[in-house]
Amino acid sequence: MKVQQELSEIPSHLKDLQQKHKETLRVQTETLRVNTILIKEKVKIFQLVDRYAELTVISNVRDRTLVEHELLARGRDHEEWREKHLRRELEKIRTDQLFQRSSFLQKMRRLFHLSKSGNSAAVSGVPGIGKTTMVQKIVYDWATGKIYPHFQFVFSFKFRDLNTINCRINLRNLILDQYPYFGNILGELWKNPEGLLFIFDGLDEFKDRIDFADNRRNTEPQSMCTDPECWCGVSDIVYSLIQHKLLPGCSVLVTSRPTALHLLEKAKIAVWAEILGFVGDERKEYFNKFFEDQTVAAAVFKHVEENEILYTMCYNPSYCWILALSLGPFFTQRDRKQQQVPKTITQLYSYYIYNILKNHGREIETPRDVLLKLGEMAYTGVSQKKIVFRNEDLIEYNLQPSQFLSGFLMELLERDDSAQSVVYTFPHLTIQEFVSALSQFLTPDPGEIGKLLSEAHSEEDGRFEIFLRFVAGLSSPQSARPLEEFLGKFLHQTTCRVIDWVKEKVEGQIGNTETETGKRILLNTFHYLFESQNKALAQNTVGSVETLSFSGLGLTPIDCAALSHVIGLCDTIKHLDLQQCHIQCEGIQRLGPVLHKCQELSLAENKVKDSRVKLLSAALRNPECKIQKLQ
Repeated sequence: MKVQQELSEIPSHLKDLQQKHKETLRVQTETLRVNTILIKEKVKIFQLVDRYAELTVISNVRDRTLVEHELLARGRDHEEWREKHLRRELEKIRTDQLFQRSSFLQKMRRLFHLSKSGNSAAVSGVPGIGKTTMVQKIVYDWATGKIYPHFQFVFSFKFRDLNTINCRINLRNLILDQYPYFGNILGELWKNPEGLLFIFDGLDEFKDRIDFADNRRNTEPQSMCTDPECWCGVSDIVYSLIQHKLLPGCSVLVTSRPTALHLLEKAKIAVWAEILGFVGDERKEYFNKFFEDQTVAAAVFKHVEENEILYTMCYNPSYCWILALSLGPFFTQRDRKQQQVPKTITQLYSYYIYNILKNHGREIETPRDVLLKLGEMAYTGVSQKKIVFRNEDLIEYNLQPSQFLSGFLMELLERDDSAQSVVYTFPHLTIQEFVSALSQFLTPDPGEIGKLLSEAHSEEDGRFEIFLRFVAGLSSPQSARPLEEFLGKFLHQTTCRVIDWVKEKVEGQIGNTETETGKRILLNTFHYLFESQNKALAQNTVGSVETLSFSGLGLTPIDCAALSHVIGLCDTIKHLDLQQCHIQCEGIQRLGPVLHKCQELSLAENKVKDSRVKLLSAALRNPECKIQKLQ
């Protein structure tokens, strides 16, 4: 199959109009407006080229269960999971390849039986992944001559704006409403539909349901739209463009969240793609572009990279924004000491909530009560493995949607066969887990909190693992102090009971490491100690331990950080067995400062490379080194 030849040069009488259109689009798209709840300025404005970081887009749409993994994802296997599934996909593509007239498009045509001229593409992505920003970049790059020279004109629409149109309209007026300078020239454009690209952003936000499997659109006159001058509903225009019934030969790009993707199953979509967000060094690029000072960018990214949960979140640009905004001040403000930089995930999230309270807490009368109710709802969700909440859930917990609440819950549009409804989700499962833990300290009566924690600890599926780390972490003054400034003092009785519970669990598990399950549970209790940053508690529970064995258990860098914290407070350790723990360089870096305290150290079958041997040699050179036997 031969690829269609490039389009002929644009007629001279349309060149001035094209230049005016390009200049208009350039001005509209050259700045990036970022909405945030974390700072007083509700909108921050940046130059798009300065802030845009490339996203990974794959030429396929994943199964819904894989998409849901992103909201649930956290911890040790996330990056490995993403890389494995990315390798299985058709092909990683750039946004400028979606409509590229090249060998790539030839392959797409063969694969999808695509017609020679004109095609429709659908790009999917979870909330906050960058769909709208990607569309903005595509329009900007076309307007500045960087991509798609074969398109003579590009028209971009947001479905949320189209929702305001409550009457019948035609394509001509739809364009003139947004680009009035086209006047009576549009008739000239219809003659060459191959030179037109229409973009519709945010199908999930559209108030009207477009059913591409509904054959009545092809037979009922009031729904048929085959002419740009034909008066009909907005949904009819979008349907007809995508199905090549209106201006056949033009190209159409539609973006949507996965929740509305099923609407396009029967549509004539030639190229399916999904935004995976940031992969690999793309994360680092985001932080480099966020901070003008590259020293600060490097310091913040290093801090994020060393924390497994924070690094997991960085596939999503929205979470990168939260992290950069929350951590940046610790590396830029002169009055903040470096040692105050959050050491634990609990401290980081405390500061995240602190920013919301500081800038928007006054918008409601009782932020403590709201967070208590929100936390109770969040805890129910954690216990039931529920990440999507509905209006009836908010009503049950006496919560009212507000600007303050939007700092914690994202609104999503969900459709069923008959209607659409608003549902809510936390931006990341770990935020839901943190708010769940926070509510335990806000309740006026701690009741049987020890029993609640023990029941959560006994769940074998790990659903409460991060929740329990947050509870332990919030017993720490460093984590509680910033929140207490706006929420009032945490109940002392609750804090004491949490500390007692952690002590009981560590002491009960310290000698139970015969099985992999026992080792995993002990490691989790070490995470409780790490998050609590309670030196006295750690010394009282593990200060006199002589043997620690985690052989055969995979240890991530954050696991090694927790283990390092514990060993650092232990003066009697004789044998540390870390055989077959798959410890990476970052893990050795975390353990390095405390390894000299052990008498017997086993690191067999960890594939320790040269760089890690150098880290080990530093421990051996320590004047206080006690190592007598090294495997």
